Amino acid sequence: MPPKQKTKREDWRAIDLPKWKDELVLVHPASMLLCGLSIGHLCILNDSHVLRAWPNTSLHPVSVVLPKTSILQEEIHFEAGNLVTVQIFKDAGRIAEEVEIEIRFAKVTAQTKFVLSHFKGSISDLTTEKKITFDYIGGLDKQIKAVSYFFHIYLKRSDLLAHYGHRTSQGILLFGPRGTGKTMFAKAIANEMSLFPVYISGDTDVLSKFYGETEKKLKDIFQLAAKRSPSLIIFDELDRLCPPRDNTHSDLKKRIVTTLITLLDELAHKESKVVCYVLGITSKPDSIDPALRRAGRLDYEIETSVPSAAERLQILKAHLHDVPHNISETDLKAVSDAAHGFVGADLTALLKKAKLCAVRRLSQKEGMMHVLTCEDLLLAAKQISPSAMREVQLEVPEVKWEDIGGQAEIKLKLQQAVQWPLQHPESFTRLGISPPRGVLLYGPPGCSKTMIAKALATESGLNFLAVKGPELFTKWVGESERAVREVFRKARAAAPSIIFFDEIDVLAVERGSSGGTSNVADRVLTQLLTEIDGIERLQGVTIVAATNRPDMIDKAFLRPGRIDRILYVPLPDFSTRREILQISVRKMPLAEDVVLDDLAKQTEQYSGAELTAVCNEAALSALQEDINCERVALRHFNIALATVKPGISAEMLHFYENYSKKSGLHFV
Repeated sequence: MPPKQKTKREDWRAIDLPKWKDELVLVHPASMLLCGLSIGHLCILNDSHVLRAWPNTSLHPVSVVLPKTSILQEEIHFEAGNLVTVQIFKDAGRIAEEVEIEIRFAKVTAQTKFVLSHFKGSISDLTTEKKITFDYIGGLDKQIKAVSYFFHIYLKRSDLLAHYGHRTSQGILLFGPRGTGKTMFAKAIANEMSLFPVYISGDTDVLSKFYGETEKKLKDIFQLAAKRSPSLIIFDELDRLCPPRDNTHSDLKKRIVTTLITLLDELAHKESKVVCYVLGITSKPDSIDPALRRAGRLDYEIETSVPSAAERLQILKAHLHDVPHNISETDLKAVSDAAHGFVGADLTALLKKAKLCAVRRLSQKEGMMHVLTCEDLLLAAKQISPSAMREVQLEVPEVKWEDIGGQAEIKLKLQQAVQWPLQHPESFTRLGISPPRGVLLYGPPGCSKTMIAKALATESGLNFLAVKGPELFTKWVGESERAVREVFRKARAAAPSIIFFDEIDVLAVERGSSGGTSNVADRVLTQLLTEIDGIERLQGVTIVAATNRPDMIDKAFLRPGRIDRILYVPLPDFSTRREILQISVRKMPLAEDVVLDDLAKQTEQYSGAELTAVCNEAALSALQEDINCERVALRHFNIALATVKPGISAEMLHFYENYSKKSGLHFV
């Protein structure tokens, strides 16, 4: 291109090329990709290598690419024969206004002639790079304000900082869960602040097998950024490049950290006139060498957390900006409210899936409007789960409240603890209270405690992590505590969520009662208490625990602030037994002599699980009598009642009643 001058498309003609013979600079598309150039961006040319296109002594033709508009001129000559080949673009719209001709390592002179040939190869990819700005990012308003403040102070008001002798900060650490838009946000920062970006992905762009070459690459990166000042060096996945030196055995990684620290300190030197900033990106901030987070280096930290419902709505709106759709604001808000634990990448996957659903729907029915509908979005939402939950052995419960007979008071208490804070958060804020953090269900075996927890997860629509106490114990020292931390980490990443601890008496056993010498149970309990009510706030995570032995649970676990609702799940009464029997036989054809009220009266002291077993045993008795039978009669139920006996003794019931009274737990 001629320096300091832009030429419109219509001003370029093949016959006019000689007047730019000393100033024309042309770059091959492959070279553009290798150099990281894109059309519309300025670049500095350190050196050039040109070749006379024609006439020359080479026997091989030189390839010249002209735009579609240029080859329509009659002035183009055909005297070069097979020494120069001119190819045309099929789509003239792919050419930027400032670039209208491409010559591969060739120089155009007044004697250059051209010959036309039909284009048979692939179309050169010269599309203009999409410039990412803050307008393309949703749900990061707080982070955008923090970044804007940083650059307003350090980039635009550096004179005031120098007046007060303040040391300029050169680094930002951007951290948060995977998929929250950190990389996209970093590129938008460079564009919005007019900084030349130098992007480094992990350690693959820097590592070398030759000694000293890795450090040289790092220095070259900073030298390039200094030449292109003002600039921004982006280190993506910084934890891979700079792990803590105390925890790594790699001498190379230690040298990388030392070199990077030295380069950062040079940037922050008072006499340095280079305007260059460094931005580190990581999903594991604790896995970065602490020296990098010291004041004067990557000391300005910004967190991108899992988006809230309002932030998810902003992200969906940003993605749907250029997509034809008829989704109303109300429907879009309902989808964002139901997408618990979804990060930006999950919402992007959700919309991609919705587009596929729309294509499938349109291919099956002709004449429909080619727009994305709310039904497409809802269908895709059923097939996409939060990325934080994909590494969990997730149990997706299909149990609903109507599948559980009776227990109306317990259902109400659970709804108050879990569903009300989600549906009416303004009411809790207005009264100045926090939602309950944990619920304990205790009672005789087989009284639907686990089933109630599953129904709670289904009805509330929250992410559900089921944990059985014994599964967390291992023989390796420290692994049990790590397993507890990992459960809570996943729950926080997928918040709002429910952690269901079945058999919590094994996990939260009273301290000092294990009798072992390793004290594993005590350490696990301490870790559990720390996660529930430690320094790091447990936000958006509800704990539901179930046990048959509440007397074995440590009192510190049961105190308010950790377990705020303690619910006794008793044996079913008459009305509850009748509901359980109705649910158990709703798909079972019964004879006319079967009266459920009579069966409910005969099954006093039966648990819910035992009532279900009675119905199953009656059906098996009918099949044993006649494999082709069509109905289950009363005699079959009598046989089942004689076989299935209640397993809850009077002493056990007396124990639960006394525990409820002596412990002072006033919840039913």
